[in-house]
Amino acid sequence: MDCKKALAECDGNIESASEYLRKKGMAKADKKAGRIAAEGVVTSYIHAGSRLGILLEINCETDFVARGEKFQALAKDMAMQVAACPEVTVVKVEDVDQQFLERERAIEMEKEDVLAKPEKIRPQIVEGRISKIAKTKALYEQDYLRDPSKSVAEVVKEAIASIGENIQVRRFERFNLGEGIEKKETDLAAEVAAITSGN
Repeated sequence: MDCKKALAECDGNIESASEYLRKKGMAKADKKAGRIAAEGVVTSYIHAGSRLGILLEINCETDFVARGEKFQALAKDMAMQVAACPEVTVVKVEDVDQQFLERERAIEMEKEDVLAKPEKIRPQIVEGRISKIAKTKALYEQDYLRDPSKSVAEVVKEAIASIGENIQVRRFERFNLGEGIEKKETDLAAEVAAITSGN
C-alpha cells in the first residue's frame, strides 16, 4: 500500500518513489527513538589472533526482535565497528567526559597557532577542534565499516526503520590482551654475563 501511495505521490517515477519511501522510513525511525528499548543482546567480537575482544550491549523493544537474524547481524557489525575504532570510548557525543573536554579545551587555547589568531575568533576555533575530538570518541559519529558513506548512527536508524523497533547501542567494553599489566623487561645477554662472571 505504501508503494502505491509513493508512486502516486511521485507521478509514477520509480526512483523518486523509492527515495520517498526511504525518507518516510527515516521519519518513522525518528518517532520510535523515544520508545523504551529494554530487550536485546550482549554480543562479542574476538579479533583474529585473540589479542582484542569486544563485549557490546545493544537493545531493542522485544525479545522476538532480539532473536531475529537482522538484529543479530547488526549487533555483530556494531561490535566489529568498535574493534576497528580504537579511539572510540563512548556511544554518543554527549557521553564524552566533560572534564576530559575541559582539559582539551584548555590545551587548545594555549596552542601557538590559536594564540596567533585574533582573540575574537579563538573560542570558535577551539570549539571546532573540541567538537572534532568529541566526535572521534563517539561510536555513532564514525564512518560505518561496510559502507563509509554512512555513519554508524545512520546505519542504526536504517535498522530501526527496517525492523520497526527502537534500537540503541547501550554500552561496550574493549579488552586488549595484556593491557594494564607491567611486563618485566629482561636483558638476556646481561643475565648470561652475570651468571658466567659469577663462576
